Amino acid sequence: MENTAISALRAYRHILRATRIAFRDDHHLMHAARIQARTGFNHASNIDPSTPEAQSAVAHAEEVAKILVENIVQGKRIEGEENKYRLNIHESTERGFNDTVKNPLKGGTVGVFQKCS
Repeated sequence: MENTAISALRAYRHILRATRIAFRDDHHLMHAARIQARTGFNHASNIDPSTPEAQSAVAHAEEVAKILVENIVQGKRIEGEENKYRLNIHESTERGFNDTVKNPLKGGTVGVFQKCS
């Protein structure tokens, strides 16, 4: 029972850290994300810690924190430059490889294509 409570507190702290990393220069969005996290945790506070539902809620919170840190990248438009943005990419941002783009799909095309008029 206490283990789940400690895990929940740890997950909440991870979400707070994740919001700080993901929304570093956007205080308005960081504040909104933290309010959303607090609301979610307050809503789940009535769950019995010994149930699988509580463990599932903690796992969900940890996954949210991971997504915030690894997959959210904010961009800010560069003043005086048209269509140029500075991205907030940090050491925890997940970087993929575009090698799969070079490989053709097996079986041909994905959908039906029509000419635009």
